[in-house]
Amino acid sequence: MPSVKALRFSESPTDVPPVVMIHGWGLHSGVFDGVHQALDSQRRVWAPDLPGYANNPVQLAPYNLDGLAGHLARVCTQPAIWVGWSLGGLVALSLALRWPQLVRALVLVGTSPCFVCRPDWSAAMEQGTLDGFAHDLAYDFSGTLSRFLSLQTGTHEGSRQQLRQLRQQLSGQAPPHMQALQGGLEILGGTDLRHRLQEISVPVAVIQGERDRLVPPQAAKYLAASLPGAVLTLIPGAGHAPFLSHPQIFMDTLMKFLTQHDLSMGAC
Repeated sequence: MPSVKALRFSESPTDVPPVVMIHGWGLHSGVFDGVHQALDSQRRVWAPDLPGYANNPVQLAPYNLDGLAGHLARVCTQPAIWVGWSLGGLVALSLALRWPQLVRALVLVGTSPCFVCRPDWSAAMEQGTLDGFAHDLAYDFSGTLSRFLSLQTGTHEGSRQQLRQLRQQLSGQAPPHMQALQGGLEILGGTDLRHRLQEISVPVAVIQGERDRLVPPQAAKYLAASLPGAVLTLIPGAGHAPFLSHPQIFMDTLMKFLTQHDLSMGAC
């Protein structure tokens, strides 16, 4: 298990739940730097790097959703508000299902309960798209990651700047371990949590870019309608990473949810 030094921890006020942010496939915790800085004076914030990212050893065999959730449950033992982006959202949902005592609330960003199409589920990417990424990783590691990053930006005027920012985030650390990338794709392709969403009773904020090219807005609408305590915010013009492309709207939405949660739950 990686040491707690792998966590970015802020010693801020302790009378509210800490916030733990889980990054997505192919990137690392640095993608949340802007959110981390904005919350620093108000919350204790953890932004862990998942196993296999940013020099963290893989240390999971097999590399699967239960393993990732279990890793975070061991490292982050205090009840918290979990912010999960993309693949990180699946990990956050798994935590809420398996370790509900650690989850005060969820914030799901660009997340789907099922990332690939099924016979009864069309609000997702085609299986062939994901298979293509898995195949290409073996032959063009950096090119495959670069193409994946290009899918995460929206079509707004700042999309090129956002793509540069994502690429800078990726280049700022050691490249992800191949086992983590392959395992992450298997999680995205093999996970379907639709039938378990009703089991999650904590407050949930679903934040989605209306122009997300990886997770259709219909998936976010389904997610919000199926989770008993969920509210949905669609951000016009945003792609897969609204906290980068539309930081002010994202932070306003996040802070409103956190404040409402504090008022409804009381100090911790």
